[in-house]
Amino acid sequence: MTTLSTHVLDAVSGSPAAGVPVTLTAADGSVLADGHTNADGRIGDLGGGCTATGIYRLRFDTATYFAAAGIVGFYPEIVIAFEITDTSAKYHVPVLLSPYAYSTYRGS
Repeated sequence: MTTLSTHVLDAVSGSPAAGVPVTLTAADGSVLADGHTNADGRIGDLGGGCTATGIYRLRFDTATYFAAAGIVGFYPEIVIAFEITDTSAKYHVPVLLSPYAYSTYRGS
């Protein structure tokens, strides 16, 4: 079964971004899983919904995170589309976050 994890780091504070709401959806937009990043900025496994190869999306509700921190940001959400090509593999999608920029990559 696919393992899908994420890790959000706040580039401004240099610390984990705790409490970020994250939603996993299928290509058709149906919600497969959701959660919030923990105190270390991580969600260990959202992959239970990834049972087939295909395109999926992770939506990070950054507006909620920024509002809780009293920060005005430019990106109210980050949506990352990615493709599962091997349902027995582990997938990790980290996000480096700031109010006016973000970056991501396939992690390990």
